[in-house]
Amino acid sequence: MNDHHKTLTVFQIAEHVGGEVSGDPEMPISGAAAVEHAGKETITFADRPAILKKLSDCKAGAVVVPETFDSPCAATMIRCRHPRLAFAKIMALFYPRKRSISGISPTASIGRHFEGGEEVIVGAHAFIGDSVTLGNRVIIHPGVYIGDSVTIGDDTEIFPNAVVMDQCIIGKRVVIHPGSVIGSDGFGFTPDGTRHHKIPQTGIVEIEDDVEIGAGNTIDRATFGRTLVGEGVKTDNMVHIAHNVSIGAHSIIVAQVGIAGSASIGSHVTIAGQAGIGGHLKIGDGAVIGPQAGVARTIAPGRVVSGTPEMDHRLWLRVQRVVPQLPELKKRLFELEKQLRILQQKPGDQNDSEADE
Repeated sequence: MNDHHKTLTVFQIAEHVGGEVSGDPEMPISGAAAVEHAGKETITFADRPAILKKLSDCKAGAVVVPETFDSPCAATMIRCRHPRLAFAKIMALFYPRKRSISGISPTASIGRHFEGGEEVIVGAHAFIGDSVTLGNRVIIHPGVYIGDSVTIGDDTEIFPNAVVMDQCIIGKRVVIHPGSVIGSDGFGFTPDGTRHHKIPQTGIVEIEDDVEIGAGNTIDRATFGRTLVGEGVKTDNMVHIAHNVSIGAHSIIVAQVGIAGSASIGSHVTIAGQAGIGGHLKIGDGAVIGPQAGVARTIAPGRVVSGTPEMDHRLWLRVQRVVPQLPELKKRLFELEKQLRILQQKPGDQNDSEADE
């Protein structure tokens, strides 16, 4: 966590997040913490009933609560419509992103026809190819590779050892975390009966404004055209996005998700951890794909699905309750089948069997 020396009053904090103070508006606050670790000069937040019930014993100097909360609290309160969002803004006040490097390092390699905006930072041993354009206040950390003809918008930050391959387009205020690869070749091969021949991947990756790419992501360039990551998309670590995939604005993609080639993901979609999306499928706006789901069909807008193959989440919950009972159900089924065979025997068959004895 970054060091900080900022102290603000509760009133100043409330003004910043548009909240209403209940208690001492002049209470000095110098940091933020979780409820269980908060002290006299720190601020915390509570938005779940289980935590809100315990605020009568809260040791924090201040706490952000829902605007409808009216129970006793030992700390000064800031009431907000969205406490979690307000707390995120408060944390940014106390722990702003710190610039640990400045200027262009003498050990960075800069290609021909480079265009850099104001206050550009390029760290040690970064490589920047030919005809690259960086916007204002772009930060390229040490060890980053930027290929030829890449364009990067204002206020974007690319962390150590990330790679942006040739001709890719990165928007404004994008964050790319360490080790991610943008614009690697899509997985395109065609067989001739004995071996696989590579299909040239001639497209690009375009990442729009306000996207955050987690660590260790791989986003493949298109065969033709572009692989698109829309405005405001957030990806967790270890996500793979294949060639010609399109992801709509403000979607969330959690760790270890794999999206196969030419899939189309709508806007405001949530794809939970380790889910897999088949190629050429469409996921409608606002859909939710559960953890470890295997999606093999197009998903309509707003649907919530889980499981492999995917099914409505409520049905999946019912299926999961049955699965542990399957061994016992199988045993009972065999017993019922045995009893049914006995009941189905004709009286003559039974006499014949007795005569044989």
